[in-house]
Amino acid sequence: MTDCIACFQCHTKGKCVFSDQVNEIGSRIDEYDGFVFGSPVYYGGPTGRLTSFMDRLFFSVPDEKFAGKLAASVVSCLRGGATSAFERLNQYYLMENMIVVGSQYWNQVHGFTPDDVRKDKEGLQTMRTLGQNMAWVLKSIETGKKNNVCPPEYEAKKSTNFI
Repeated sequence: MTDCIACFQCHTKGKCVFSDQVNEIGSRIDEYDGFVFGSPVYYGGPTGRLTSFMDRLFFSVPDEKFAGKLAASVVSCLRGGATSAFERLNQYYLMENMIVVGSQYWNQVHGFTPDDVRKDKEGLQTMRTLGQNMAWVLKSIETGKKNNVCPPEYEAKKSTNFI
């Protein structure tokens, strides 16, 4: 996965200059009601490949395309670093006005192998609860739409330059 080089071409051309999955997913954003991004934890953070993908996706797609969509992060680690990786992934959603869905604990499982993770009863329960919460919020949004509960109308985004 190629890193974002902040060339801003995506803002003028409507897509990233690097032709890969970022443009494919970016062109289909309207089809998705929500996202779950997951990563193993390496050195206390999510994989570089995933963060490169997310950097480019979230930078190249207009903000309003993400606003109001559901989002959740899932991380898996041997012992430590899960919370910092989890927090890193959630920053994308929080900066794009997305609805971050939680669970009964941080969305993490522990283990070195899939068999180890299957033994993490609390982690697996957390994932099931996350799935239930995602489904419930999606159904609630759909019910709201059917009953004329409109999503918020946002002000135009303003930026502050401290230079």
